[in-house]
Amino acid sequence: MKPLLSKITRPFLIYVFFVLIISVPVYYWVVDTIWKSELDEHNKIIAEKTAYELNRLKLTDEKLSESIKLWNDIQPGTNIQNIKNNDKLKDSIFTYEKQKPYTKEFNIDRFRALSTIIYVNNKPFRFTVQTNIEESQETIVVIAITTFFFFMAIVFGFLFINRKLSNSVWKPFRDTLEKLKKFNLNHHTKIEFNRTDTLEFEELNRSLSKLIEHNIMVYKTQKEFTENASHELQTPLAILKNKLDLLLQSKDLTQEQYQIAEEMNKALTRSARINKNLLLLAKIENNQFDNSETILFNALLHQSIETLQEHFEQKNITIRENVSEEVEVHGNSSLTEILINNLILNSIRHTPFGGTISIKLTNSAFEISNSGTEKLNTDLLFKRFSSLSSHTAGSGLGLAIIKEICTFHGWTVAYKFENNQHIFSINL
Repeated sequence: MKPLLSKITRPFLIYVFFVLIISVPVYYWVVDTIWKSELDEHNKIIAEKTAYELNRLKLTDEKLSESIKLWNDIQPGTNIQNIKNNDKLKDSIFTYEKQKPYTKEFNIDRFRALSTIIYVNNKPFRFTVQTNIEESQETIVVIAITTFFFFMAIVFGFLFINRKLSNSVWKPFRDTLEKLKKFNLNHHTKIEFNRTDTLEFEELNRSLSKLIEHNIMVYKTQKEFTENASHELQTPLAILKNKLDLLLQSKDLTQEQYQIAEEMNKALTRSARINKNLLLLAKIENNQFDNSETILFNALLHQSIETLQEHFEQKNITIRENVSEEVEVHGNSSLTEILINNLILNSIRHTPFGGTISIKLTNSAFEISNSGTEKLNTDLLFKRFSSLSSHTAGSGLGLAIIKEICTFHGWTVAYKFENNQHIFSINL
């Protein structure tokens, strides 16, 4: 991700560079057009002045011819000729290039020419005058360099001023952002934002204050409900289970009554487990757990494997371990232990009798794979109360709890089915 300032500055720099590139040929065209227009006016004045001076001398035809010949010899930039038969007596303005006749060096110059009709002694003559416009290119180069210099001065000046101003203008926003980063809903404390004279930031702070105050109130209500539900629901469930246990121990029950009581006991046990898991999910979603512990993941993993050893033996499951030592993570140890237990129990539940379970742990990933015959439904995999197989012993919340615990810790969980193996992996 990029800072806001760079996202604004980059398009500006691209735009300035584009304008700079376009401006040079535009400058050239504008200056060259103005230059040619001035030269055309200059050539027209020369033609008019030449005709005026020759008429003012009142030369005879013979003297006029001699004067025109002399003029053409000593004025290489102008030419006076008698009118030809096919001359339509129209003026023309044109630009052309030629080698300078008075130098041996290769030097092509550009000229602006005017060919017009002048009248001397009431006789028409074709008068051609040409003026060198080579200097316009040098002017364009100077203008381009000057323009580039000022463009760069504007750009660097803008960047410098923009950076300086951003530090002061965006300071209230950064202060607000830092306070939001440090905010913890568990502490139930409101944030006191600094006052600012920027309208938008002041409105943002007021809106955030209202939002945080509302969230604290809602969080307190949800937390109270969770705590009350934990006590109010678990107590009658425990009483019912104790009464059923006593009833099952009675010798006066018939076989049919015993079967009914046993089914009730199983349903009640599952209800208690579902209630416990739902309360756990609510606490995770409400951020009621501390995640600042340093956890030795491999120690918790070995502990869980040892605790669940009886489950492996019941289904004659072979365990393959590839566990790195001293794998440390930051989070909550209780939730991490629940995560490990749920993943292992899920693997046991979906492993056929006599199958294998492979457990792998590195510094960056935790992976459990077990033998299977059919891929699980990935659309329902982490949804609550979803039915992934024919097994009904679970509460339907195990994988949902795994997903929430991973989200709480900032980990990612993934599932794939390869070579008849269910593979669950968690990037730590």
